[in-house]
Amino acid sequence: MGFTEILFMSIGLGMDAFAVAICKGLSMTKMKWKSAIIIALYFGIFQALMPLIGFVLGKRFSNAIIKIDNYIGFFLIAAIGINMLIEAFKKGEKEVLDDDIGIKTMLILAIATSIDALAVGVTLAFLRVNPIEPIISIGIVTFILSLIGVKIGNVFGEKYKKHSQVLGGVILLLIAIKILIEK
Repeated sequence: MGFTEILFMSIGLGMDAFAVAICKGLSMTKMKWKSAIIIALYFGIFQALMPLIGFVLGKRFSNAIIKIDNYIGFFLIAAIGINMLIEAFKKGEKEVLDDDIGIKTMLILAIATSIDALAVGVTLAFLRVNPIEPIISIGIVTFILSLIGVKIGNVFGEKYKKHSQVLGGVILLLIAIKILIEK
């Protein structure tokens, strides 16, 4: 596997994390670089760990994982998107943007956005590719894309605070649908 293939694969895998990072940036009332780095670390680390896990499991359980990976990703991301939409349309409450970067929230998001990387790890095992370079590339590219995503989301969110949760929820639902129909 050459550098160009690894880079494009890394960018492709990082795009879900990028979109979710935009949503997290939308929900921040003020840009916090510490939070952006934490978000990027979660996404980058999980995007790198999942192919490694997939690679290890690929020799034993590939059929079961490949059959359900899209459904797991769909349900996790769809649930988060629906929750964002419900929160956005609650009546009688002042709009509260969810800039939570707690362990529970970030673990769910990081796992949900990296499920497809698990399948890539299984594929790497089948192709007998040394997984080290792709794993490092996937992690670094996802980290960078996530940082950029938080900033882009925050700039947009400052101008359109009222609609940021709706947009974030819709983006997550679109990602969930994309994951489901990719199968």
